[in-house]
Amino acid sequence: MRRIIALGFIFSIISFSTLIPSIFSGKSDAQTPATNNTTIQVEKDPSVAEGLGERAKASWPWYVTRISGIVASITLIILMLSGIGMLTGHTFTFLEPITAWASHRALGLAFGVSVVLHIGALYFDSFVPFSLVNLLVPFTSNYKEIDLFGVSVGSLYVALGVVSLYLVAIIIITSLVWVEKRPKLWKLVHLLSYITMIFVFVHALNLGTDVSSGIFKLLWILLGIGVMIATLARLWRAKTI
Repeated sequence: MRRIIALGFIFSIISFSTLIPSIFSGKSDAQTPATNNTTIQVEKDPSVAEGLGERAKASWPWYVTRISGIVASITLIILMLSGIGMLTGHTFTFLEPITAWASHRALGLAFGVSVVLHIGALYFDSFVPFSLVNLLVPFTSNYKEIDLFGVSVGSLYVALGVVSLYLVAIIIITSLVWVEKRPKLWKLVHLLSYITMIFVFVHALNLGTDVSSGIFKLLWILLGIGVMIATLARLWRAKTI
């Protein structure tokens, strides 16, 4: 019985192997040249590898946009929570102060890079075309325009993303330059992080492919609520001290 099954298995493999050339070449027996002198022109279908290559070439900006957007969202949440935690002292319960500050700065740079990649990939995206002006100047895009209270505000969600880019640039640059030389001014500018969080939250919630629906939308909302609670706790602590 085992020999019969083995022979049947081998036969199946051999039979399938004879079909592989015709499957990948896109030809069938009916497409072979006729026996008379008439020649049939057969267009060769692209191979699987070629098809995947063309698809990857056309869709890579979309995937980079999604991945960089997810990375930016996650790093921003961690940055906000760890930053508030350093002010309240909770972060230092599981990280040494030097490690916490170094990690916070590294995450900030990672967030900035992911934002730049996010916008750069959108420029090369052929499915949702954005010009350089659309990506750098707020309210110049017509992608998903909305009305608020009956008044058109254009592509507000895209504009929030553009403004967030400049806020991130200001926060990162001042953190690298002013954190030691002008600490009071740096702390004041660093408050823009809360505005950035709000803008990015609304931007991702309405335009993000992964967080605009389903379980990831619920998770994104819960994370936003977590940051809000941490912020309120920080404000309450500052008021009571």
